[in-house]
Amino acid sequence: MLGVPQACRGAHGDFLPVWRAGLARRFVLGFLTARSPTEPRVLLRWRCLVPRPRVVTSRQEGEREAGGVAGASVDLILFPLDTIKTRLQSPQGFYKAGGFRGIYAGVPSAAIGSFPNAAAFFLTYEYVKWCLYTDSSSYLMPVKHMLAASAGEVIACLIRVPSEVVKQRAQVSASSRTFQIFSDILYEEGIQGLYRGYKSTVLREIPFSLVQFPLWEFLKALWSWRQEHGVDSWQSAVCGAFAGGFAAAVTTPLDVAKTRIMLAKAGSSVAGGNVLSALRGVWRSQGLAGLFAGVFPRMASISLGGFIFLGAYDQTRCLLSQVGREGS
Repeated sequence: MLGVPQACRGAHGDFLPVWRAGLARRFVLGFLTARSPTEPRVLLRWRCLVPRPRVVTSRQEGEREAGGVAGASVDLILFPLDTIKTRLQSPQGFYKAGGFRGIYAGVPSAAIGSFPNAAAFFLTYEYVKWCLYTDSSSYLMPVKHMLAASAGEVIACLIRVPSEVVKQRAQVSASSRTFQIFSDILYEEGIQGLYRGYKSTVLREIPFSLVQFPLWEFLKALWSWRQEHGVDSWQSAVCGAFAGGFAAAVTTPLDVAKTRIMLAKAGSSVAGGNVLSALRGVWRSQGLAGLFAGVFPRMASISLGGFIFLGAYDQTRCLLSQVGREGS
């Protein structure tokens, strides 16, 4: 993973790796760093978040480890919110799906898929941005970020979707073990069963990124203009939380469709993966409330995740840096 500037405010070109596999990758593109001395005081420009290839130092290796610990921390702490959201969106209803019991059901699947999923997103995102290299002040920079994020989501979903299918079925069947659910899917549906909902997941993630990141940049630019200097890392985190929460809210119907498709019985019409058909079914049976089922846990998990990640990342990074100095 590429280096992160000290206190998340160093030279631009660096990015703060984000957690998840689900959540945040959403803050994935990192919190943009402070303006350079040559830039106007009240203007934030789009910058390429990935610097040109360089030698990886022991400090940067420590930052990778810090990012991993932070990602695991967020997944573990916020997992109950994800379980509640899934059960609210379940066709069987919240209480029949388990209610507040066994809220950590399915966490092994999330833990196993988290790191490779995030790695696939980061590698694809960085590579596409490198291929689409433009000057950091170019008006095409937002387009490049969107294209890179979209490509990253498509590739990351190859890892995320099997993990998500097993996790969500465990969340609504708390009495079943994760490995047993995985084995049952392979036995009954084969590999295709693990990738049920791939299209709906991609259709959820790409609009999310297209809403979140432009809004995030606008909020940071507005804040910078109001205070007449660049935003600090905590201010960027606040902007990211608002942008992520808003993007989570407006894309909730797509998340509901994805959940229904993944939880549908094999051979049913919903299991076919047609997003519009799933949305029509929810609308007919539950109306608008059904389309936005789980919206508050979804918004809370994505918004809070950014703050938890930043805290865990910074503390772990400082600890690893201190251990490195003592060992040298």
